[in-house]
Amino acid sequence: MAARLHDAAWPAWTPRQLTVPETGLADNLVVSARRYPQRTAVRFYGQDISYANLAQRVSRLAAHLHARGVQPGDRVLLDMQNSAIFIVACYAVMHAGGVVVPVNPMNMPDELRWMARDSGARVALVAQELWPRLQPLLSEGLLRHVVVAAYASDLPAQPQAAVPAEIAAPVQALDAPGLSLWADALRASPMPCVVRGGEDLAVLAYTSGTTGHPKGCMLSHRALQAAIWSLVVWNRWSADAVALATAPYFHITGMVGSMHVPLAVGASIALLPRWDREAAATLIAQQQVTHWTNIPTMVADLLALPGVEQRDFSSMVYIGGGGTAMPAAVAQRLHALTGLTYQEGWGLTEVCGAIHLNPPGGERRQCLGIPVFGVDTRVVAVDEPTRELPQGEHGELVTRCPSLFSGYWQLPEATEAAAIELGGQRYFRTGDIGYVDADGYFTMADRLKRMINASGYKVWPAEVEALLYHHEAIQEACVIGTQDPKRGETVKAVVVLKAGAVLSEADLIAWAREHMAAYKIPRVVAFVQALPKSGSGKIMWRQLQEAEDTSRR
Repeated sequence: MAARLHDAAWPAWTPRQLTVPETGLADNLVVSARRYPQRTAVRFYGQDISYANLAQRVSRLAAHLHARGVQPGDRVLLDMQNSAIFIVACYAVMHAGGVVVPVNPMNMPDELRWMARDSGARVALVAQELWPRLQPLLSEGLLRHVVVAAYASDLPAQPQAAVPAEIAAPVQALDAPGLSLWADALRASPMPCVVRGGEDLAVLAYTSGTTGHPKGCMLSHRALQAAIWSLVVWNRWSADAVALATAPYFHITGMVGSMHVPLAVGASIALLPRWDREAAATLIAQQQVTHWTNIPTMVADLLALPGVEQRDFSSMVYIGGGGTAMPAAVAQRLHALTGLTYQEGWGLTEVCGAIHLNPPGGERRQCLGIPVFGVDTRVVAVDEPTRELPQGEHGELVTRCPSLFSGYWQLPEATEAAAIELGGQRYFRTGDIGYVDADGYFTMADRLKRMINASGYKVWPAEVEALLYHHEAIQEACVIGTQDPKRGETVKAVVVLKAGAVLSEADLIAWAREHMAAYKIPRVVAFVQALPKSGSGKIMWRQLQEAEDTSRR
């Protein structure tokens, strides 16, 4: 069977089974703080925060949230860039027994409003520069309480790298009904950690949807612990590791690989709120970074840094990630510079990140790797998903694993539609097309679902279309992907205007900047008289996509 083909590729020093803690994620930090109280947990532009200090902040903020009505199971919005305040906020929500709802900092008020309504979140933690986008939700009564934080509260007097303007912005004296400032919230008396674990929800992570709105993936403590400790064992993490955090924390890859994993083992995190290749190279050398989880475009940009050959990367023992395939030329140059082979993997939000990884010492380029602990991935026929395919044949990848989500939030039909039964077992349909070879390595071939991959960000056309229809001049819209030299793919909108309406490409793009996250914004707009439709009246997006692909060849 496909699930055992990879046995020969399994690293000799790695156990075949993994015992996962039954405790909750907040306990991981509590334990690390007891074990290593004086060890640096977070390094933010040269400002060190110890595990004891971090745990104390978490406990105080949790008490503030509890006093403002956050009960076990309550969802709480978290809208910040990578930072010490993000880590404190995330763990404080779980410490209080709540469920973290991570928000893309690029989201605009309409997107935030929908997410708050869908999740039922009544409390939010937001960074100061993002507060104006969230403010309407508080004034409208959709949210009852918001804590506003400033990154600058954690900056040293002399930062070790260039600090973006919004990160260095001084704390503002904001005041509004239902608003608390970060410093005031941290004055609460510490509270004990609420006992949560197993199937209790830890995170409600929204993944872009195929039907116009994102879907909330219910991630339990059980599932996230499985994902965390799988990476710990596979890539040999220890308390002496130093992680460079550049992948965004609101996304499952960064959240698990660059936050939960290092904190679970007592390692240190060197943080960057946004990607900056000069700052990254500086931190790697200064902080003696050992582990770096990223997306391949970051590596390509780092290697393009002038004088990169003179930089010190000798401390690094692991570089890997996913989101898009690593170009062979970039991987070769990385190996020549550092001696490290980029570890590609594969996963989804629904499985808490990577469930396939290339084995250390047995990596294959542009390959999804092999299933890790307890993961059983099969290849099935697209038109007959209950029929398993043999080695080498392309089909949809379906999987069952310890880190599988609990379903889509308030969408039981979507949850059922994403599952099939094989041999009496329930498998998740990933929508990815690939195949497995005779050695048990999996390779991606295509995506069954309609999706655009822009610099590692997954853009679902239906969601962008739903937002475009809010423009008063648009009668119909179809969103497709088009090739882009920097982003790989980017978003193209094919638009039919209402009779008599006048709208330019620049005007539509400017409107989109105010109504949707930056990575969703159409970079190319084509105005047409009519869109192709099927006999049932459905817009034939595939016909437009195929025509676009042909024109770009």
